[in-house]
Amino acid sequence: MKYKAILFDMDGTLVPMDMKVFTDGYFRDLGKKLAKYNIGQEKLVSAIWAGTGAMVKNDGSRYNKDAFWETFEALTGKGAAEVDGDCTDFYGNEFKAAKRFTQDNPLAVEAIKAARSKAEKVILATNPLFPMVGQETRLSWVDLKLTDFDFVTAYETDKYCKPNPMYFTALCERMGLDPGECLMIGNDENEDMYAASSVGMDCYLVTDTMIKSEKHPWNGPKGTFKEMVEMLNDL
Repeated sequence: MKYKAILFDMDGTLVPMDMKVFTDGYFRDLGKKLAKYNIGQEKLVSAIWAGTGAMVKNDGSRYNKDAFWETFEALTGKGAAEVDGDCTDFYGNEFKAAKRFTQDNPLAVEAIKAARSKAEKVILATNPLFPMVGQETRLSWVDLKLTDFDFVTAYETDKYCKPNPMYFTALCERMGLDPGECLMIGNDENEDMYAASSVGMDCYLVTDTMIKSEKHPWNGPKGTFKEMVEMLNDL
């Protein structure tokens, strides 16, 4: 086998989407779920973004989940002990309807099957900003399951986020992998291509809903999702 592990991004890669359409839409749904806390939609969205920022800046000293809730509580006065139960319920239930803010990908299952036939491990290297139940729900939109992967990153499991290269370094250490044995597939030139290649991974850029980076443009292998599946089959 050419690679010991093949890693996939989710947003914009396995699950095609316009990130703004998706976040705006699902934040409205989450606001309805949390309306009883009287935070207010504008303040809620602001606190979610601030919590997300805290996770992205996480330096490995705590789990992303803790970074998020500490920031959220500081801005709203509502902490994990009070709100997390409803959030978990949301991501396992109402969040399923957020599929309407994404696009179909009939080739997602085929891509994972192809990767499984070409590597010992297949990893969902999605930015760990969501709880695991949210990752599970989002995978269901393209007919995939958590068990289709050897590991899935989530805000409970990780202490770094993309585009910090330490996200990939820590993932390799956890899975007993050398970065040089890995192929990262994603749609973001900065978060996926630059961050993963900077630690020694091979990378493939999926261009259907590509996110460009002026600072770190990608000049390596790339193509549509269909072409990426063909690439995997040819490995």
